[in-house]
Order: sequence, then C-alpha cells, then structure tokens
Amino acid sequence: MKIALMMENSQAGKNATVVNELNAVADQLGHPVFNVGMHDDNDHHLTYIHLGIMASILLNTKAVDFVFTGCGTGQGAMMSLNLHPGVVCGYCLDPSDAFLFNQINNGNALSLAFAKGYGWGAELNVRYMFEKALLTGERGLGYPRERAEPQQQNAKLLNDVKAAVTKNDYLDSLKAIDQSLVTQAVSGKHFQECFFEHCQDKDVADYVRTLISA
Repeated sequence: MKIALMMENSQAGKNATVVNELNAVADQLGHPVFNVGMHDDNDHHLTYIHLGIMASILLNTKAVDFVFTGCGTGQGAMMSLNLHPGVVCGYCLDPSDAFLFNQINNGNALSLAFAKGYGWGAELNVRYMFEKALLTGERGLGYPRERAEPQQQNAKLLNDVKAAVTKNDYLDSLKAIDQSLVTQAVSGKHFQECFFEHCQDKDVADYVRTLISA
C-alpha cells in the first residue's frame, strides 16, 4: 500500500517528527511513505485547501492508496478532503478513532490534529494512531463484530451516495476549481515526484503538466 503524508503551513514545523513516526509503523508492513509536503516552514506553501486537491489527485489516479493529513485541529483538512470525489476522510484524535475508522468506515484518508492536544508525549499518540490505522489487519471488518454486516452496508452506501453527488468526470471537476489553487497544489516538488512516478491516469497527468509548465 502506497501512503502519502501531507501537512500544511501552520504545522509544517512538526513534519519531521510526524513522518518519522509514520515511517516507523509503515516500515513494519513494507508500505512506502511519500512525504508530499510541507517538509518545513520554508517548503512550498500549502494550506488545507491545497491538501484536499492534492489528496484527490493522488487517490483518484491511484498514485497512492491512503493519505494521512491534518492541520491545527484536523477539521479543516478533513472537510477539504471530503469535498472531492473518490476521497473518504475520517477524523482522528486518538488511537481508538484510528482503529474504529479502519474497521467501520474503511475510508482512504485520515485527518489528525497536529496542534490541538499536541503536548507532552504527542509523538507517541501520533505513532499509536498510525499503528491502529495500519496494523489492525483487514480493513472494514466492523466493530463490534456482531455489527459488521450493517456497518459494511452503510460504508458502501456512503460511497455510493458520494459517487452520485460528485458524478462529473473527475478531470472536469478538477478543471472547475479555481485553477490558481490547483496549480499551487501540484507545483511542489515532493508532490510531483510521487504523482508522476505512480499516477495511473494519463489524462490527469497530462493536465497537471499543462498547469506546471504554464
């Protein structure tokens, strides 16, 4: 499973700590991690609005399989990602949130709070959230197990509803966004390294190239 980590400007100074904890967990499973921005306060500037665009492009083109993101509270990043087709982003404050999202909602992105409650031992809480999101075996099994069937049905229905209300062609939806926002989202070198190496949608790749070459 290919995993992307994306952090925005307000919390970029914590990126080194967060990616270290994510790698410590992902390495156990052999999952590559792509740290697509921001790496520090001086990196290519991103807000949580850009994170939603980046996540949608990476997930819809199968450049990655799962996205970890966040902002100060985690709320803005979650809402930004959930605006887009093909993205189901949960919200995580502690390890039990990560486990329940894995088992019940079975989405493809998770937003963490990197300022709210980020105090002593915060790196341990971050690592434990990554562990519960990644190391709990098969996803979508349900919890408690006796509720598995209705939970699986509801997770599928949620995906079906999202697909219905975002039924435009994905590339058309990208082009409908303010193009200055999309250009800023795709212009970072870390994003481009991950995207162009692993993107499985030529049309979207060609579109991104037109933006960064303009």
